[in-house]
This record gives sequence, structure tokens and C-alpha cells, in this order.
Amino acid sequence: ACPEGVAGYEVRRMASAVAKSVAFKTSVAARGALREKATSVASVSQSRGFKRSPIKCEASSEGGLRGKLNRVVLAYSGGLDTSVAVPWLKENYGCDVVCFTADVGQGDGETDGLEEKAIASGATSLFIADLKEDFVANYVFPCLRAGAVYERKYLLGTSMARPVIAKAMVDCAKEVGADAVAHGCTGKGNDQVRFELTFFSLNPSLTCVAPWREWEIKGREDAIDYAQRFNVPIPVSKTKIYSRDRNLWHISHEGGILEDPANESEEDMYVMSTSPEEAPDSPEYVEIGIERGLPVSVDGVAMSPATMLAHLNDLGGKHGVGRCDMVENRLVGMKSRGVYETPGGTILTEAVRELELLCLDRETIAEKDRLAIKYAELVYAGQWFCPLREGMDRFMEEVTKTVTGSVKLKLFKGSVTVATRVSPYSLYREDIATFEEGNEIYNQADAAGFIRLYGLPHRVRAMMKQEQDGA
Repeated sequence: ACPEGVAGYEVRRMASAVAKSVAFKTSVAARGALREKATSVASVSQSRGFKRSPIKCEASSEGGLRGKLNRVVLAYSGGLDTSVAVPWLKENYGCDVVCFTADVGQGDGETDGLEEKAIASGATSLFIADLKEDFVANYVFPCLRAGAVYERKYLLGTSMARPVIAKAMVDCAKEVGADAVAHGCTGKGNDQVRFELTFFSLNPSLTCVAPWREWEIKGREDAIDYAQRFNVPIPVSKTKIYSRDRNLWHISHEGGILEDPANESEEDMYVMSTSPEEAPDSPEYVEIGIERGLPVSVDGVAMSPATMLAHLNDLGGKHGVGRCDMVENRLVGMKSRGVYETPGGTILTEAVRELELLCLDRETIAEKDRLAIKYAELVYAGQWFCPLREGMDRFMEEVTKTVTGSVKLKLFKGSVTVATRVSPYSLYREDIATFEEGNEIYNQADAAGFIRLYGLPHRVRAMMKQEQDGA
């Protein structure tokens, strides 16, 4: 991860205890005892305009249908999967359910109303943690510096967010005395692995419950039926289903018509970016300041990591930058199709790449690019807290010490092209690269001897072939 104070800004790390590191916002219903009486919860739910499921799912000392847990911290988004998971956990494990929501930049208003949804679904309490700066500084920026891209196209938006959320859940579980954690990931996706490997790495004593791998619900439409049957508030319908994941780095779209790779995505699906055809008819320039391989400023104005990314999302989105439609290989073995919007991330990725080409030598670039593939695979596979990634991160930090300067980019109708790049550590020498004569450092006559030696294997191979043909 990034060292503190790197690149001219303070990186705030999360301490081991949630209360000391992240400002948790506890719902009104949770300000008393963690465990509420059913009548109290019902009255709160009704006052918010929601109806609770008529099934009684109070925590039971005798356990539930599948066993007994005391208290479970559930990764909660207010979406379909996690909303349905609340009453299911209570019914099947006889436990209190503490909902945990991580704010990693899902968008304005995305956390509004989550308290009401959680309580209406049967939760005991809701915690919200603001992880935006931690996410960008300590997870996004290391990947950016490493040049990590999965399978040539994917900029790892969801992959990077899962470990920061799972780490905060482990801290929350310690704070509230939970003996288990739970997530709403399906048994077919990558996220289940990312969450659980983080749980294993940070607190292997926690029990992990994954409802999608246990319950009888077979798909999203079944889950919608379940939710509607028990009056659990949900944000989707059967008529148009997209599975989305959004954070400050990107938004992903899956499901619906995208499940057939032969179908073109529909324009009204996009959230963060304007259609390139509808983008402004004039280009716009943006200058990214970089220190030691990490962005620090935009157009000369220093910004915190999260503030910078939010600003560039608006700018890039306006020009239709950062759309990606790809078929990828999931960790669990199947291929899947996703559409990603990463406007600010695309701008930063191009800026860092261009400055590296100016400041790093050929062998370093080649080795860095080779390791970047493995780095991306580790992050994609949920191995954020493994020694290999951490060791590779130290390598990336070392080799990018001279990647300092600025890059000006031109944004125009979905494209990002470099305009200028400047660095005090530039390895480019105009007096050497020029086609004009007059520099003693490079003597063009020396090239003849170099080529003869460099081409010796080719000559030997050709000589051998001539001898064989003549034999």
C-alpha cells in the first residue's frame, strides 16, 4: 500500500478498531441497545413508510433453520441481494443482523434511505463507513502505479473495492462483538472470493455466511419474488434487470440483455458517461501532475485522491471517456460479459503511462509491464493481502521514484490522447534524438558495428541454412 505522506498528501490509514479510524454513522434505531424488540423495530419501520415482512425473524437462543449464530455483520447495499439476505439470516441462523454499508463513492444520495430499508428488512442496526479516501489512496492508487489491467481492458474497479470493504467489515465485527460476517455475492461470481479471502487474511475465526450459496433462490427473478412476497423494499423490477456496482473509480453493468454478447448495449444503461456521439464538439485539455508515479494535481491544483477522482469523473464523463465492453474470464472458470464506465480512471491511467514512457528505461518498462499482468490477476482474484502482491507493490514503488512531472491530455468524443509531457527526470534528450548532426554523444557511424553484432545470430542461421540447402 502507499506509504504515508507519499506524493505530497497525507494518506489516512484505517486503524485496527473501526471507531478509531472511520467515522461510522449509526442509525437512529441502533443508538440504544444493539438488539431491539420486534415491536420497536416494527414501529420504526412503519413510521418510515415501509412494511416489514410478516415473517417473525427475531434472534433466537435456540438458533434458526440452519444453525445458531449470535450476531452477523452483513455487507449491505440496500440492493436486491442484501435486502433479501437480512430476513433470511435471521430465520436460518437465529441471529441479530448488523448491516454495514461502505461509502466508496457510489454517488450522491446512494446511502440515503438505507436506514429505513435496513430496518424494514429486519436488521437490528445500520453502520455506514466513509471509505472514499482510503479506497482511492490505498487501493486504487497502488493499482494505478502498478499499471494493473486485467485481460487487456478491465481497470479493476470492483476488484479493488472489495478488500477495503471487507477489511472495514472485519473491524466492525470486532467493534460490535459479532461472531460472523455475511455478503450477498452469488456463487457464480468473483466477489465471493474477494470478500472471503480478506476475511480469512484478517480474522480467520469469523464465520462467513454466503446466502446465495445456501438458499433455494436460483436467480435474480426468484429473489425479486421473495422480496415482494415479504414486502422487502428493493430497487429493481423484473422488466429490466441490470446488476450494477459503482464506486469512485467506475460503474459496472451486467445481466439483462448483456448476457448475450451478440446484443449491443443500450445507451440509456450508461450512468457516468455521455455518449461519444453526443459529447462536446470541441476538445478539452486537462493537465495531470504526478509525483513518484501517483497523481497529485489537476491543472495545477493539488487535490486529495478522492476529490481528484470525482472531479475527473465529471470531466471525462462529459466527453464520453472510459467506456469498455468486454467478455472476461471469471476466477470461477466461466466467461462473463460486463460493460464498464471508468472516465476519471481512464484519464489517470493514460497520464501515468505516458509519464512512465518518458522517465523509465526500456528494461524497467518491460519488467514492470510483465509484473503488472500478475499484479492485476492477484487483485482480480481477491489476493490483496497476500505477500506476493505486497512485495510487488514495493517493487512498483521503487521503480517509479523518478516518475514525476506533468502530462497534458486532450479529451474528445470518447478518446484520450496525449498532448504534452514534462519531467525533470526525463530520459528523452532532444540533442540525441534529433536527426540533425552535431552531437558527439551519438555517432551514427557506430551503428554499423552495433548492427553487425546484434544481427550475428541472423547471419549464422542464414549461413547454416545455405550450407544445408547446398549439401
